[in-house]
Amino acid sequence: MGSLSIWHWLIVLAIALLLFGRGKIPELMGDVAKGIKSFKKGMNDDEDTTAQTTTSRTVEHKADETK
Repeated sequence: MGSLSIWHWLIVLAIALLLFGRGKIPELMGDVAKGIKSFKKGMNDDEDTTAQTTTSRTVEHKADETK
């Protein structure tokens, strides 16, 4: 009962093809790929805006000389 044999994987594949159909699986994988690309783009955009906001928020402080 350790690992799954090739027959187990073929049965799982056959059931997946019956449930989703031949055309649905590539469409699903395309949607997953688009999601990953948009996630990476969002992460890069977030890093760019973080870098811009940290450099633009430099504040010069002058000490008051009241005696």
